[in-house]
Amino acid sequence: MAKRQWFSVRKPLKPKQRFVLTIMSFILPLLVWSAVSYLPFLWHPKMEVTSPGDVAYLKVGMLVDRDVFERESATLQESGGTLPEGVRANPVYLPAPHEVAIAFYTAFTTEPKRRNEKWLHESLWDSIQVIFWGFFLSSLIGVPLGILAGTYDVISRLTEPFVEFFRYLPAPAFGALAVAILGIHEAPKIAIIFIGTFFQQVLIVSNTTRKLDPSLLEAALTLGADRLSLLFKVVIPGIITDLYKDLRILLGWAWTYLIVAELIGTSSGITWFITQQARYKNFDNVYAAIMMIGIIGLTTDILLARLGKRIFPWEKAAARA
Repeated sequence: MAKRQWFSVRKPLKPKQRFVLTIMSFILPLLVWSAVSYLPFLWHPKMEVTSPGDVAYLKVGMLVDRDVFERESATLQESGGTLPEGVRANPVYLPAPHEVAIAFYTAFTTEPKRRNEKWLHESLWDSIQVIFWGFFLSSLIGVPLGILAGTYDVISRLTEPFVEFFRYLPAPAFGALAVAILGIHEAPKIAIIFIGTFFQQVLIVSNTTRKLDPSLLEAALTLGADRLSLLFKVVIPGIITDLYKDLRILLGWAWTYLIVAELIGTSSGITWFITQQARYKNFDNVYAAIMMIGIIGLTTDILLARLGKRIFPWEKAAARA
């Protein structure tokens, strides 16, 4: 009976069950990461040198491949030299969870070592501004155009064929053109976010608009509604909740274009921070910065979801019914 409750087809789980599964969705990957990091027999393809012995090029703390370490040990054993000593370790690009956790703190509290570097929170703020303006501008044009295309076939035929064509063009391909037109600072980055989300927005919003019950439109027209009244009193109120959900999803797409966008023009934002830290092999900071992007995105989505429940309380009531 308990198994049926967990695996019932198209039947929502109880709140407690949903909470447990939500927590487990984060714990399971963390357990795998911890196992790979802390259990030497699982992987650990490197050896961290604790004593170089008579091997001239080995240094304490150096990471070498296990087969190289074993070959050097075998050679010295045959010649009677002092054997090197070491412990099994993972590559430098795979820090342990506790190292990344420490980096979460130190990245915000440790002053950058170089003058041209920014604090992590400054880099994050630069990225958030790029995301905001790129997505805001694309929504400012894309949402109204999508609603019009979903309502009037003439607008659909006039815009959607080209939008369908353009959405297959990779946004990063316009990077050089964006820099040539808009300069090397934040504008071309915003343009890439705009290009990456605008054309998807038009198609998704128009498809959402077409799902509106046609009988509502017919009733409004029968009662004498003009075009503006039809849009603002029937169409938009009828799709507003689904439109809000679409924008939440599309905002996530904007974040996926961020890394590419910030490689264009001058170096800035969280991408610049990640690149700099990777260059100096501070991979604990790299992981911390990448996870920070996910945390900000997830937190934003949760806040928007809760805001949506307050703005559209009838949706919650309909779900219970």
